[in-house]
Amino acid sequence: MKITAVEAYPVSISTRPEVSIISSLGEHRVSRYVLVRIRTDNGLVGYGEASVMPIWSGETQAGALAAIREVLAPVLAGRDPLETAALADAMDRVLVANPFTKAALEMALLDLAGKALDAPVNTLLGGPCRAPQIPLKFSIGAFPPAQAARVAESAAEQGLRAVKVKVGLDPAQDIVRLEAVRSALGDGFRIAVDANGGWSESDALAAIPGLERLGVNALEQPLGRGDFAGSARLRRRTSIPVLLDESIFTTQDALEAIRADACDLISIYPGKNGGLRRSLEIAHLASAAGLPCVIGSNLEWEIGSAAMLHLAVAVPNLARTVDHDIIGPLYHTHGAGRPPIQFQDGCAFVPEGSGLGVEIDPAVLGEGNVSAIGK
Repeated sequence: MKITAVEAYPVSISTRPEVSIISSLGEHRVSRYVLVRIRTDNGLVGYGEASVMPIWSGETQAGALAAIREVLAPVLAGRDPLETAALADAMDRVLVANPFTKAALEMALLDLAGKALDAPVNTLLGGPCRAPQIPLKFSIGAFPPAQAARVAESAAEQGLRAVKVKVGLDPAQDIVRLEAVRSALGDGFRIAVDANGGWSESDALAAIPGLERLGVNALEQPLGRGDFAGSARLRRRTSIPVLLDESIFTTQDALEAIRADACDLISIYPGKNGGLRRSLEIAHLASAAGLPCVIGSNLEWEIGSAAMLHLAVAVPNLARTVDHDIIGPLYHTHGAGRPPIQFQDGCAFVPEGSGLGVEIDPAVLGEGNVSAIGK
């Protein structure tokens, strides 16, 4: 089996206005994706997805399309997609960074490999370690308190049992927003907070008493990227588990965080880490250090969410006390996958079938095709 074509499609879609994410990084009202389709000489097709956001990973749609066309597709041309590990290494040798773009191609390769072997992607990652339903938390933007409370109540009505409240702007107002959410949901609901690196160390220290009083179960990325020393100091000042996300893109980042005793949990997901295999490498490293992993999110659509679910079910040290962020399809006005991701009772379910178990609806692709190598 040989790769004969790599196609990439830029697609943008609005988020639902009532739940659009507002954070210390700004507003997320439009999601921009590059959807990937890889074809082979035996007629199999694999699908992948990059959710690109320049403030997050430095990637844009135009940049991802150019990287695929000019740099990455030539590396894949004519190769056997079953060689997923070797092809991931080959992409790293020709292009630094660009993790979401590389992850999209790796998703498509694993989708192809699973279809060729008649196996789900999680089997290619070592097989499932748990039941196929993954418990979720809904992300609540940095809204005014009353609006944040309404979003929290809506999440509970949808069956969610946990939420994450965006903070990291003004510590006093952050606590007021959190109080409104706690009041709306009651004491039995799991609530985490995510500063997206927006607080200074003094801001975080000022907020910690309020966070502890309100029963927060995780403090995500309180300080700026790479501030492992500051994060370690915060850990010593609070009983709330510290979760690092933006600080940990690579295995090297994870190793630095572990050496610095900078966190209690590590956020992983395919786009940020440059692929499912890279995420799994970080998970194994974290496991050796006794740290659980949480599946984070960049509001992936259905292909990306399917990949995250296959990863989640295969991670040996998936967090049990903090819920996961495989929530992108819940935020968008319409879907892209056939069949759609299934959500029920506060969980997302791993798609069934070979490969990722989800294919892109051709109607979504439109006419924006960039063919990186010949059909």
